[in-house]
Amino acid sequence: MPSTHKCDLAIVGGGLSGALIALAVRARRPELDIRLVDAGDTIGGNHFWSFFGADLDGAELALIAPVIAHGWPDYDVRFPGHKRTVDQAYYTVRSAMLDAHVRAVLPPRALMTGRPVLACSATAVVLADGDRLSAGGVIDARGAGDLSVLRGGWQKFVGHELHVAGGHGVTRPMVMDATVPQLDGYRFVYLLPFTPDTLLVEDTYYSDTPALDEPVLAQRIADYAAARGWRATIVHRERGVLPVVSGGDFEAYWRSTGPRVAKAGVRAGLFHPTTGYSLPDAVRLAVLIAQQQDMSGLALHDLTFRHAVRSWRQRGFYRMLDLMLFKAADPDQRYRVLERFYRLSPDLIARFYAAHSTTLDKLRVLSGKPPVPVGRAIAALGGRA
Repeated sequence: MPSTHKCDLAIVGGGLSGALIALAVRARRPELDIRLVDAGDTIGGNHFWSFFGADLDGAELALIAPVIAHGWPDYDVRFPGHKRTVDQAYYTVRSAMLDAHVRAVLPPRALMTGRPVLACSATAVVLADGDRLSAGGVIDARGAGDLSVLRGGWQKFVGHELHVAGGHGVTRPMVMDATVPQLDGYRFVYLLPFTPDTLLVEDTYYSDTPALDEPVLAQRIADYAAARGWRATIVHRERGVLPVVSGGDFEAYWRSTGPRVAKAGVRAGLFHPTTGYSLPDAVRLAVLIAQQQDMSGLALHDLTFRHAVRSWRQRGFYRMLDLMLFKAADPDQRYRVLERFYRLSPDLIARFYAAHSTTLDKLRVLSGKPPVPVGRAIAALGGRA
C-alpha cells in the first residue's frame, strides 16, 4: 500500500550535483532530514568527472576533496603544430568513490536508490511505486531538460580504462591530443594515467550531431593504443554526449522541466558552455545551497533560478566562441582554434576553464590573426552562418 514520507529536503537525482548537495547540506545542517532519490542502484552512475586546480578553492575544494581519486600537478596538450605542458593541477573523481562516500556520510534512511520518480513539485515527490515524499523543499537534479530550445553542437566521447601490460609510460594527463585524424568535427584523444599500468583513453569529438557510434569509437581507441605499442585489456567503459551551447532561450529551457521547482546540475543549465565540464558548477551550487537558512521549496527555486540565470548571462563570451567554433571553422579545421588558444598564458587558460575570464583575457583570446576565416566569423556572429 502506497505511503507518504516526510522530510525537510528531497533531492531528486543521485548524480554528481544531487549527491554533492546532499553532502554539503548534511555537513552544514546535520539537523535536517534529507532524502536523496535516484532510479539507479548506485549514486553517481558510471562516470569520471575532472576539474582543474584553479576551478575551486576554500569550502568548494573541501567539499569535493574526499572523493578525488587522482591528482596531477600539470597536464599536456598536443596539436599538429604545437605541444605543451601546462603548469596547472588537474583532478579526477570516480563515481564509485562518490557512491561510497555518500553512503558513509548520509544516514541509511536518507538514501532512496532504485526508486524511479514519476513527478515532483516544489514540496512533493511522487515515486513510481505510488509512494510520496512530502518535503519542506525539493531540488530536481535529474539531468538535461529540453535541449531543443538551445543552440550549438555536441561533445561526445567513448572512454575505456585500459590495463597495459608492462606499463604505458604516460606520466601526466593528456587533456587534448589532437594529432589524431580529424573526423566528425574537432577530434582529440584524452588520457588520464591512474597507475603505471592503467589509464583512461577517451576518443572525443566536438561534432555537429549527437550521434555516437560506440563500436567505431571503440575501435579507434584500440587503434590508438596499438599505435602507442600498448598491449591493453579493457577494465572499464563509459560514454557520453554533452551539449556545447552557443545560444538559445535559457528561460524556456528552465521551464521545460517545471517552472517553479528548484533545479541543479545540467537540469539547471549549469555547465561550462565550451568544455562541458559540470563538476565546478555542481560544487559551487552545493555550497551555495548549504549556506541557506530557508530550505522551503519556493526559496530554493528562487535561489537556484537566480544563480543559473546569472551564470548564463555571465557566460555569453564562451557561447560566442562556441558559435565561431561550429559556424566559422570547417569541421576538420576546428582544432586550429584550440591550438591557438593553448599558446596563451597558463593563468588565462586557467581562468577560461573556471569560467572566470577577465575583460583583458577576452580581448587577448580575440586578438591577433584569427584561426578561422574572418568573413565566416563575422557571418557567424551576425547569425547568418
